[in-house]
Order: sequence, then C-alpha cells, then structure tokens
Amino acid sequence: MARNLTEKQQAFLDALFEEAEGNPVKALKLAGYAEGTSSTTLMSALKDEVAERTKDFIATRGPAAAWAMMQVMRSPTDLGNKEKMAAAKDFMDRAGFVKTDKIEVRAESPLFILPPKENEN
Repeated sequence: MARNLTEKQQAFLDALFEEAEGNPVKALKLAGYAEGTSSTTLMSALKDEVAERTKDFIATRGPAAAWAMMQVMRSPTDLGNKEKMAAAKDFMDRAGFVKTDKIEVRAESPLFILPPKENEN
C-alpha cells in the first residue's frame, strides 16, 4: 500500500529518477531541501518507494536494452559490441527476462522405489 508522501519527498523521488539521474545529493537540491539535509537519511526513509521506482525504471527501459541487442545483431563487427551486449544482458536479467535452460529428465521406468519408513516407536 502506498503511503502519503510530502510534496518535497515526491519531488525528491521525481528528481532522483529524472533530472538528477540517480544522484541523491543532486535530487535533494532539485527538490528544494535545505543545505545539509542528509541524503542517506532521506533515502533510508524512502527505501520502499525508491525500490518500487527502481523496479518500474528497469521495467520501462527494457525495450532500450532489447534494441541495443538488436543493433549488435545488425552490426556485429562494431567496436564496443561485447560491452554493449554484456550491459544489455545484465539489464534484461534484472528486468526479469533471463535466459532459461531446459533440462530433460528421462527414466527407463517411471516407477520409483523408496526405502521403507522407519517406525518411530
């Protein structure tokens, strides 16, 4: 459940994920907090909101990571492709789009024989 934030707290969160580009000290200034206000204290107080906004931020930037991968596929010999792919892969992993490995298990007989239960008496 979302809690009610003050106008400055809301402005801080907006600035943190936009103009301040993740810099809490810059976001404090942009939100109008007094000089000397602790960014660590404010970040701790807003940790749930910061975490939720971070998840949203990553989820909404997933298409950019997918396009970066596509650009590498279109121009596989460009310089920096290895780093671009690694960054895009990490970003996609964090967004929940992880590569899945399939494992097939086969048994000659679908019957499993378990050892007898030991009596506790």
